[in-house]
Amino acid sequence: MLDPAQLAALAAVHRRGAFDLAAAELAVTPSAVSQRIRALEERIGTLLIRRGQPCAATEAGLRLIRHFDEIALLESRLGEDLPALSAGPASLRIAVNADSLATWVLPALAACEDFLYDLVIDDQDVSQDWLRRGEVMAAITGHPGPLQGCDTVALGALRYRATASPDYLATWFPEGVTPGALARAPTLVFSGIDRLQHLWAARETGGALPAAGLPCHRLASSQGFVEACVLGLGWAMNPEALAAPHLASGALVEIRPESPLDVALYWQFPRLMGPALAPLTKAIRAQAARALIPPECRGGR
Repeated sequence: MLDPAQLAALAAVHRRGAFDLAAAELAVTPSAVSQRIRALEERIGTLLIRRGQPCAATEAGLRLIRHFDEIALLESRLGEDLPALSAGPASLRIAVNADSLATWVLPALAACEDFLYDLVIDDQDVSQDWLRRGEVMAAITGHPGPLQGCDTVALGALRYRATASPDYLATWFPEGVTPGALARAPTLVFSGIDRLQHLWAARETGGALPAAGLPCHRLASSQGFVEACVLGLGWAMNPEALAAPHLASGALVEIRPESPLDVALYWQFPRLMGPALAPLTKAIRAQAARALIPPECRGGR
């Protein structure tokens, strides 16, 4: 049997990035954390943590962290039937895209009180990678799979609208959405891997994007996207749910009316963890059914 305290130290160092931060989380000394990891490395016979700034687990270390997370989750569910074994809510690490978090995911998480959530915020195009590496126990992703050893649940699609303020639209798109206008009009991107604005622009121009790409501000905030558009900083693909009040008031307008972009989303998790995650999966599916576009009604992409 592997020592749970050693595995907890390994997970804490990897996720906090430093021995002192891991020690503070575990309420022990940094020396104790170091000793536990050294003992575990001797037991396994390989390096588990690459020391640096930040510290990070090796491939073998990630596999052990996933094992630790799985055992902790399974034991928490066992506590439902055997209350004497219950150690309280289980920590559950999930990868989720920022727009889902801002629009529909939180009510689903709130419906399941048996977990302490540790959310990794990343683009839906790469959130599956966190699950593949074993760094999260589940992910909301834009990839349908298949992913070895995992189950995939189709959730529906998050609908986006290309929006800007009326003044911005009049200034930058007086003749509509053209390659020339797109080459000049500042847009917004969440990060370097955010492609939504480029996908929509390519679709609307038949692929005739500016050779230099779209001029863009980088702003890592879903709500910030909407506010920036209202203030005329740029145009962007905003989730319909966030943009709707501003579209209704006239503070925002669609750059090209009735031309949404629908992004399909999926819930993925290790197949062996399916029973332990069942309450959350049920809540995720129920909330998605209320908030997302059903597959048969999708358009745009």
